[in-house]
Amino acid sequence: MNDSWRSGIAYEMFMGRWSILIAQKFLNWLAVPPARSWLDVGCGTGSLSKLILERHQPKEIISIDSSSDFISHAQRSITNPSVHFKVGLAQSLELDSNSIGAVVSGLVLNFVPQPEVAISEMLRVAELGGNIGIFIWDYADGMQMLRYFWDAAVELDNKASEFDEGIRFPLCQKGQLESLVRKVGLKQVEATPIEVKTVFQNFDDYWQPFLGNVGPAPSYTMSLNKKDRQELENKLRKSLPIEDNGSISMTARAWAVKGTA
Repeated sequence: MNDSWRSGIAYEMFMGRWSILIAQKFLNWLAVPPARSWLDVGCGTGSLSKLILERHQPKEIISIDSSSDFISHAQRSITNPSVHFKVGLAQSLELDSNSIGAVVSGLVLNFVPQPEVAISEMLRVAELGGNIGIFIWDYADGMQMLRYFWDAAVELDNKASEFDEGIRFPLCQKGQLESLVRKVGLKQVEATPIEVKTVFQNFDDYWQPFLGNVGPAPSYTMSLNKKDRQELENKLRKSLPIEDNGSISMTARAWAVKGTA
């Protein structure tokens, strides 16, 4: 089963509504001065680029993602001519060396086959002394909406552990991202966890995005037959921390690093 990244709308319902909250805190922490050129590596549906445009007075933004569907979604929502969207790979950025004032990457490095190469590319294209910032979900422990999901799935089916991001992506574990950027050569490195609340109105608000077939957990859910999918849904109804009013309140944590080229 391959991870599916084809529907921007489904992604926004599943993860986008939470990732934008993380991105807001991340950009405040990164504190890039105005009038800089930016590169958004793995821009997805464009949430981070949109925040940069709205809040940080960029000179221009180059936004790159490997998914043409996500790029199309982002282009429909961001029409400002100072934002330039391109389909491309994080491991081979088709940009001049030392040409970008601020390079950011949000929630994508876990899914890049060679994250070390991607970080090296980010360093290459950044201006000397330019800002570099990266954040990724803490799938191993801090992304509670997915931790509940995978714990329930694995209890019903041991094979589900093969798709659990917390196991698949060692980079998401505490300290790993910071160690990697230091190894690659990022200077003046700082690291911090960023947490946000993820509040679902009711169980359906939680469950329906898992039927959208975007990302590992929804792809796994939709690979199940109807009976097994219902069994997983029933188990989650019993295990999730559902309040008396039906709402479900959890937290989501990302690991963030910043430094200079």
